[in-house]
Amino acid sequence: MRVSRTILLAVIFLAAGFLSTPQAQTDPASNPAAVSSMEKKLQHIESNGKSAHPTLSPTKFTDQEINAYFAAGRVKLPAGVRSVNFQAQPGVVTGTARVDFDQIRSGRNSGNPLLSVFSGIHTVVVVAHARSESGQGIVHVDSVVLDDNEIPPLILQIFVQKFIQPKYPNLGLDSRFALPARVDTATVGRQELTIIQK
Repeated sequence: MRVSRTILLAVIFLAAGFLSTPQAQTDPASNPAAVSSMEKKLQHIESNGKSAHPTLSPTKFTDQEINAYFAAGRVKLPAGVRSVNFQAQPGVVTGTARVDFDQIRSGRNSGNPLLSVFSGIHTVVVVAHARSESGQGIVHVDSVVLDDNEIPPLILQIFVQKFIQPKYPNLGLDSRFALPARVDTATVGRQELTIIQK
């Protein structure tokens, strides 16, 4: 996969804050039309980003397209993340994932009893506010729920510092990063993400 495609998918996955409610009526893995539509839109963003004068027409990704693309295995998920499903509401992304925390921790023990909750396989729901300005993506994680139990922010921060940031230094409960492919804005709307390039 080309580097720009990988970065763009990471932006969609992280900047859009994505993590969600249970899947809608159709199984995204059995929706080849949505996967194909997502692929075409990603190709357009890549080629438009290379243009000296990119078109300003917005590109919209629906929850259905994004979920089908992930379910079809078109994105390599981080180690320990077994499945992912997203739902967008204006300014907010909710994502649900099945996570093997032992794999994320890679056998490392924190020595901190507060982090003992992060072991085994659990369903994780993340709610995040996501916005962009002047080519920068900004994500603030509002809450993380592990098997119906909300994780206190202090414990979550310790886990992120110990196990996530050593692998992904720019990720945290508050993240800011440059959007790729000349993306100027990425707006989270109702069941969609709208990209505008300049």
